Amino acid sequence: MNAITSQLGSQLSLVSLNGARRPAPPPLVLVAHGSRDPRALSTVRTLIERVRELRPHLSVHLGHIELNEPLLADTLASLAAEDGAGGADGAVLVPLLLSRGYHVKRDIPAAAAAVPGLRARIAAPLGPHPLLVETLYARLVEAGWRTGMSDAARRAGGVVLAAAGSRDPESIIDTRRTAQLLAERLGVPVVPAYASAAAPTVAAAVRALAARGRHRIAVASYFTAPGRFATECAAAAPWIAAAPLGAHAAMARLILHRYDQAVATPATTEQTLAAV
Repeated sequence: MNAITSQLGSQLSLVSLNGARRPAPPPLVLVAHGSRDPRALSTVRTLIERVRELRPHLSVHLGHIELNEPLLADTLASLAAEDGAGGADGAVLVPLLLSRGYHVKRDIPAAAAAVPGLRARIAAPLGPHPLLVETLYARLVEAGWRTGMSDAARRAGGVVLAAAGSRDPESIIDTRRTAQLLAERLGVPVVPAYASAAAPTVAAAVRALAARGRHRIAVASYFTAPGRFATECAAAAPWIAAAPLGAHAAMARLILHRYDQAVATPATTEQTLAAV
């Protein structure tokens, strides 16, 4: 019954008050990085299904920057070949990335610009955002984080926010902001750490927390899906290690939030990067 109601609501949303059919919303292209770990592709596909369940009338596509098919270039070329895909609204590219960086600023716009006839808006990366913090918190609780800590346990607790890492200073700023928001949610210090390209490492962050008297230290996995970096960071946890963000319901809501933000942003050029 819920599925039927959702489908009916979706169909009615495409009809205006005077009975005329509204234009279909621009397609959403979820842009994933790609991974050699097969669990990553499975996770992304599950996440896309969650997005489709929340917005049944929306055309949702997947494109990878590298390593997995479909590649972003192929997805965009296919959209451009469809009638109306290069129309006034174009496609909305939502990066399945957690901060600003080279992929968001260079790779994705370049891929969109390389497809003749395709108009594209590029949404902001997913982070920082409270919905990411909601997901991080849920994953920590699943791993064994206590929701009702005593004052003594809170004084001994700490979290390392393990991220992929980037040389882009804005990416570091975004990750630090997420760590700050998570610390406010948990009531314990949260130190950002990185698997590559930036410092500190997870091991170094654990040592820094221990030097402050924090001996019950968890690792929060700030990765969208399982993979080598997430596995390596989890192995450095002295206590519990949370699972990656994955296909949590809040992630699907956040993807649609970024999509809606981009749609609401006036397009003045062939490509528009939505404001964070």
